Amino acid sequence: MGVALVLAFPTMAPNAYILSAGIVVASYACTATAWNFMGGFTGYVSLGHAAFFGLGAYGTGILIRDLGLPSFVAWLLAGAIVLVITIPLGIAALRVRGASFVIVSISFVLILLLVFQAWGSFTGGSDGLVVPRPFPDLLRPEHHRVFFYLFAALLAVMLLVWWAIDRSRFGTGLKAVREDEDKAQALGVPTRNYKLVAYVVSATFTGLAGGMYALWFGDLDPIFQFSIMLGSYMVLMALFGGVRHLFGPLLGALVVGTGLEYFKLEFGDTQFHLVATAILLGVVVLFMPDGIIPAVQSLVRRFGPQDSSIREMTAAELLEHNRAVAAGGATAEGTTAVGHLERRGGATPTEGQGEDVGPRRGGPGGSSRGTSERMEDAAPRPRTGPEEER
Repeated sequence: MGVALVLAFPTMAPNAYILSAGIVVASYACTATAWNFMGGFTGYVSLGHAAFFGLGAYGTGILIRDLGLPSFVAWLLAGAIVLVITIPLGIAALRVRGASFVIVSISFVLILLLVFQAWGSFTGGSDGLVVPRPFPDLLRPEHHRVFFYLFAALLAVMLLVWWAIDRSRFGTGLKAVREDEDKAQALGVPTRNYKLVAYVVSATFTGLAGGMYALWFGDLDPIFQFSIMLGSYMVLMALFGGVRHLFGPLLGALVVGTGLEYFKLEFGDTQFHLVATAILLGVVVLFMPDGIIPAVQSLVRRFGPQDSSIREMTAAELLEHNRAVAAGGATAEGTTAVGHLERRGGATPTEGQGEDVGPRRGGPGGSSRGTSERMEDAAPRPRTGPEEER
């Protein structure tokens, strides 16, 4: 059903603006899902993921402009560059946790913002960078339609990878890091390596989303590409839907992204959309800390049909059950008593009824000494006394 709606959206959109807004929401869904590889699995909150988005976007544009590479070859190469940059950055950043990690992530995106604004000869500076369109012969509506499907395909790949990790041993290790990193490390989980892999995967997918945005929009501005607000939107969308659920970031992007586009359309260049975003974030943190999907699931379990903890039985079934239990208990007691007597060498209750068996000093239950004594008693003894003298 959801796949059918996604595929039908470009044809259902009434105008080009609605279609372009759908592409923006799809890009939000990609970035939020990419962020969730790190934030959802490990619990490390990064507000600086816009740095990877900007690197992917500018890397794609610069490779096309300076090297003349085909658009999608440059896009893939930019993603690989983001991957390589993230490895040493992750080794350094993941040495800290909690608020310190958040500060490190914000510092990185602010440094890149200053560098890309100041290095005008290479990045275009504050004037921005124009990226050539990959399909120059298409009209704008067809261009939007193609890129909507491209974003949807990228999102499908991310969801598939997230699903595979969630059900793997690697994913179990990441969840252990999220619940208690020290205990996970004590149990032998290579927490540092696992966190680094998750960080690199998250950053690479974010960079690919940024490169796709550059190919679609075509006009890059460092203030937007390296904006802390963009990283905050990723966190808000993932938290809103539920970071522990596969479709949580997607749902959050649909709600929050649609709301952002609506407020921008209704209130123009005012900052009202930021106020609405802050209010929404406060509501989510206070009343739905685990997200919408877990909250709805909890309500369904609470008010839906309940499974009875006690099995309902009729009087006849209860009587039959008690008889079976009593019979089984009696049989078990008898078997235990018989086995105990046999181990001790005594007679069982059914053995030798009506006979005077007497003590069994010889044989398997007695000793060889008892047997020899009985043989001596049965042997004839020599007579003594007056008759012997005669």
